[in-house]
Amino acid sequence: MRSKGSYLLKLLLVFTLVLPLLAACGITQKIEEKYPLESVSGSGSSTSYVYRAAEVSVPEVAKALVDMSKPEQISPEKPDHMFLVYSDRVIHVQQDKDKPADTLIEVDSKEYVRSNYSSSFLQGYLLASLLNDLFDHGRYGKGSYRGYDDRQTYKPSGGSYHAPTAQEKKAIPPMTVNRTGSIFKRSKNADSGKVGEGGIFNKSPSRGTITRDSDSGKKSGSWLTPRKSSRPKTRVGFGRVSRRR
Repeated sequence: MRSKGSYLLKLLLVFTLVLPLLAACGITQKIEEKYPLESVSGSGSSTSYVYRAAEVSVPEVAKALVDMSKPEQISPEKPDHMFLVYSDRVIHVQQDKDKPADTLIEVDSKEYVRSNYSSSFLQGYLLASLLNDLFDHGRYGKGSYRGYDDRQTYKPSGGSYHAPTAQEKKAIPPMTVNRTGSIFKRSKNADSGKVGEGGIFNKSPSRGTITRDSDSGKKSGSWLTPRKSSRPKTRVGFGRVSRRR
């Protein structure tokens, strides 16, 4: 009984650690699929990606993200700034000052938040206990950064934002993409065709022939060549039936 209880406890601990990580990965992928990428900053484990939600308010975007994946904590509803905290990401949903009808979705790694954000700024949005864990009880959080929309006034210390390059876009591709692949036959002389481009599915079926080896040089009845069947021989005879005495 004790070993079974210990096993269940370990299993519960694994789920407790793994599920939040899966949720964080899932929300990042879903954002990539739904919203266009506008700007990137940082490198390695300290990264920030900014997406745009056109003509959608901050509370509406925050609600849509919560419906996609439930965060560990969500800040109170406000028209200009809201925060969603996941296991390894902090999503800063903010109103675009240049286009007030649009909302900017800033997906920051926790390392980026520690290195750049002002802890005093986040105190108005997140619980003190979470901020203590996030900023290691005052070790971090001394930056002046307050989000992508204020980057000109409160600049991040770890790099600068810029339009994503083709290589950076490839580093975080959306999950729903159209691709074409190839199917190859193992035969040495077989042709290969591409799927979806008039290839093997639109190819006319090939024709083949079956040839038999000639009988020359082989003995009849060998294991390679079957014997030719012949009509069975019949005999006609006479006999008599005698009764035993």
